[in-house]
Amino acid sequence: MLHGFALSVLELYPDAEVMEANSLDAALSIVRRTEGLSLVLFDLHLDAEDGLTGVRRMIEALNETPLIVISASDESADVIDSVRAGAKGYLLKSGSSALLEHAISLVLSGETYVPLPRNVLISAATAEPERPTNHMLDRLTDRQRDVFQLLLAGHSNKEIARALGVLEGTVKVHVRAIMQKLGVKNRTQVAVAAARAGCFPEEV
Repeated sequence: MLHGFALSVLELYPDAEVMEANSLDAALSIVRRTEGLSLVLFDLHLDAEDGLTGVRRMIEALNETPLIVISASDESADVIDSVRAGAKGYLLKSGSSALLEHAISLVLSGETYVPLPRNVLISAATAEPERPTNHMLDRLTDRQRDVFQLLLAGHSNKEIARALGVLEGTVKVHVRAIMQKLGVKNRTQVAVAAARAGCFPEEV
């Protein structure tokens, strides 16, 4: 299955050099002997061992090189645990090449991509103790609400800036302010908080 992803990457980035491995040990060997890796796509169930153990071992070997988990599972535990383990992205094997390109672009720009389908968000939200939302959107300014909606739709800071006609640095300021007001630390937690408050956009 990952061979298909490799072909998709080459279609999207014809000048890229793609290396494949069919086991965790082989993947670790490639990582340790190859300098200048830009990105790793990692099958959550590459080996029989626990997938998260493999993710952690790869991330430890990679140092700063970002890793995107590839999986057939959209279980909230798999998505959230992978990100907590250090993955910078989580892609479903059923995803399109356009989604692959979007995820790679986000991760290479230093951001995190998570599919955040509604069932994942609802599961994550109901797994946490309920907290009063105090009309979440009322805490945000009009411009922060605009950024908030685009953020939930999975857009990068650059895409949000383009959509709103503002500087990317301005968007970063708004994103930090939104996280501070909602009492969360990253984009995934923003989405979980939105799902819990019942204000997740319907089109996502």
